[in-house]
Amino acid sequence: MFPPAPTSRRALPEAREGADADPAPPSGGPAERPGSGVAAPARGRDAFFDNAKYLAIVLVAMGHSWEPLTDGSRAAEALYMTVYAFHMPAFIIISGYFSRSFDMRKDRLQRLITGVAVPYVLFEVAYTFFARWANDDPKMPISLLDPWFLTWFLVALFIWRLTTPLWKIVRWPVPLALAIAVVASVSPGIGDDLDLPRVLQFLPFFVLGLNLKPEHFAWVRRRAVRIAAVPVFVTAVTVAYWAAPRMTSAWFYHRDSAQELGATWWAGAMMSLALFGCSLVLTACFYSWVPTRRTWFTVLGAGTLYGYLLHGFLAKGSRFWGWFDDDAWLHTPLGEIAVTVIAGVVVTALCTPPVRKVFRFAMEPTMAWAFRKDPEDARRAVAGRKAAPEPVGATRPGR
Repeated sequence: MFPPAPTSRRALPEAREGADADPAPPSGGPAERPGSGVAAPARGRDAFFDNAKYLAIVLVAMGHSWEPLTDGSRAAEALYMTVYAFHMPAFIIISGYFSRSFDMRKDRLQRLITGVAVPYVLFEVAYTFFARWANDDPKMPISLLDPWFLTWFLVALFIWRLTTPLWKIVRWPVPLALAIAVVASVSPGIGDDLDLPRVLQFLPFFVLGLNLKPEHFAWVRRRAVRIAAVPVFVTAVTVAYWAAPRMTSAWFYHRDSAQELGATWWAGAMMSLALFGCSLVLTACFYSWVPTRRTWFTVLGAGTLYGYLLHGFLAKGSRFWGWFDDDAWLHTPLGEIAVTVIAGVVVTALCTPPVRKVFRFAMEPTMAWAFRKDPEDARRAVAGRKAAPEPVGATRPGR
């Protein structure tokens, strides 16, 4: 995706094993400094990636808030299409980057189950009951084979990570993944089980993340790239403004085949490749603007899965309850700005440590009762504690 950084520039630190491989915070995430009420950085976390995940999840929430406004506002549709071109690819690339060390080791499989599979089941059920109540649809079935709304990402992450060892041994992983995505984009017969069309069409971004190195992220942080990103984004919004009345934004969901969107198979294949290139360019621009230093929102990057899944109730509820239909002011420029700000504030609040503490039982269950004890795990944990430096602000017993 990017050329290697010059050797004279300092690259971002190499990802450590056990660091965030997905939007969920790792076991033993940010610890609270005694007496301060401020979350201290978890060992092994890199501020750049936490910042990127937080900013990406804010864009996800804002995009969902713009969706009801796109029918009556060409500007909202243009912004919506632009953001949807890169916010999930940016998220998925980071997920792939931090999945590079994944193998079939017991502790990693266990974390995959507790951190991805279990939250999927719990939130799929919770969303179904919410829709039954909020949408007055008491017969809506619970189907773990049919991800609803946001839960598709958990299914995708589970599948992608399980296939990680395979992508490590093939010779041309990214071109192969892109070929699979193109075939999926023109294959309406795949079906909707496990949202497989979307899983396959977003696959190249995950595989790309698996193959990136720290110097690639350092390269996009160069001053020249940050400056070039400004006209690139302006051009993208301008093109989106022109395209808004001429194409459907469903292309950016990567959920349907070209035939289902009314295009021929060959046009769909070309569109798939074009969107992949567009997404990479905009994702690089996005990364170029992400701060590498610690900021006030860095700690929130460890809680983006919380913000992602929890804001879905409000996003869907606003549609079920007709909030955007009953208030014409929301469709004015000031109303659209207000909706955008509210979405950002809400998802930010849902990523905070107090919210994570309340919902950790669903997002990060330990479930020790469900797994066999392995003496090797205990030995590895002891070795890790001896090797790990004491966290800043930690207080030893007796001090």
